[in-house]
Amino acid sequence: MTTSSDLLSRESHFAFGKNWASYAKLVTQAQIDEAVAGLRKLLGGGDLQGKRFLDIGCGSGLHSLAALRLGAAEVLAVDLDRDSVATTRHMLETHAAGHKWRVLEKSVFDLDPADLGQFDLVYSWGVLHHTGDMYRALRCAAAMLAPGGDFVFALYRHTRLCWFWKLEKRWYAHAGQRGQSLAQSLYIAVFRLLCYPRGKDFHALVANYRTANRGMDFRHDVHDWLGGWPYESIAPRQTERFMHELGLRHVRSFALQKTSLGLLGSGCDEYVYGRR
Repeated sequence: MTTSSDLLSRESHFAFGKNWASYAKLVTQAQIDEAVAGLRKLLGGGDLQGKRFLDIGCGSGLHSLAALRLGAAEVLAVDLDRDSVATTRHMLETHAAGHKWRVLEKSVFDLDPADLGQFDLVYSWGVLHHTGDMYRALRCAAAMLAPGGDFVFALYRHTRLCWFWKLEKRWYAHAGQRGQSLAQSLYIAVFRLLCYPRGKDFHALVANYRTANRGMDFRHDVHDWLGGWPYESIAPRQTERFMHELGLRHVRSFALQKTSLGLLGSGCDEYVYGRR
């Protein structure tokens, strides 16, 4: 695991918050409905009526909003990135007036159940592999879980080319706008080229991308993937082993069908583990 202190500081990370702030301007009721449906799927079709919900790495605030729409009695959203904090506050002020919520600029490593209490559902989708110390982040997040609660998270699946993507992301996160634009153009060209042998229509895929990918549009997702530094990944069997060490049991998961080479990157496996 990575423990270098520079990876744990906000200054060393990719500017996720700026990307989320840009994306949030495009959010419509359709994206909110998609976020609600995605969260409901992870809950096994249920809701959050009367429950405390912790959103670690809240990004745009879309999934904190989804939790409130599913009946959460209280939502606490936290993020290390101040742009994400501001975007989440605006999202909830706009769409969740009258509900009980808070947004804090706070690292997962600074969460303390003695200070904030424990939560019925701890949620962190596609975040903890970007903290600089994924295993420690998982441990800190799980510590916030109340007895009988569920820990819902998603992590990048390990691929053979993860070593390459670590190098690429570290470069991209600190590159200038021109370098990032060139990298995006190259990635999209390769993505488009590889659509043909798989029998996929590139234009249709981009047009329907928000529906198929938790509401994120294609361009913002490309920028997010290329710049996602720090970066770690994990195989499902390793996740299961570590959750067992934390005293959590498997409730449900939505894993990728197979492990790819990783030429275009990696997707996320979704997990739900419970403290029973």
